[in-house]
Amino acid sequence: MSTNDYVKFVTQQFVTYMDSPKQDRKQKRQQRRSEREPFLSRWFGVLPLSIALLYRKSADEQDEKRAE
Repeated sequence: MSTNDYVKFVTQQFVTYMDSPKQDRKQKRQQRRSEREPFLSRWFGVLPLSIALLYRKSADEQDEKRAE
């Protein structure tokens, strides 16, 4: 892809974006954000989830021991 083709493509995308109503752009942005995975799982996979579950489990067990 030559530089001229790339500039043409980017310009077309930008004009299409700017021609759409502001409300539609805002709605599309919100939709993309809601469909995205959470930050930790996106960057680090399942590891943060497993650590959080282990921490929560140990905290719950300690709370049960204190209650007795």
